[in-house]
Amino acid sequence: MKILALDKVGDQPASEDEIKELIRAEAKQIWELKRDGLIRETYFRQDRPGTVLVLECESLQEAQELINSLPLVKAGLTEFELMPLGHYAPLDLLLREE
Repeated sequence: MKILALDKVGDQPASEDEIKELIRAEAKQIWELKRDGLIRETYFRQDRPGTVLVLECESLQEAQELINSLPLVKAGLTEFELMPLGHYAPLDLLLREE
């Protein structure tokens, strides 16, 4: 299942040093998850600070567990909205043989 994950800033305050250390740990973990095929794509938003991930998981629950394991999420500095994606259904209507 393909899942789009959009981050939003959490409520916990942190120092610049804490954030740098967490970002290093997060980048390492994201690289490992990409290597393992669980994160397919990573992006930085252009309209505001933020991250967009495209996940490949068996379920929404697995995706939430993966997201919850990220260092910035664990620290309460960010959270993600998860959106399960499916195939573009209107094509079925247009291309279905009568």
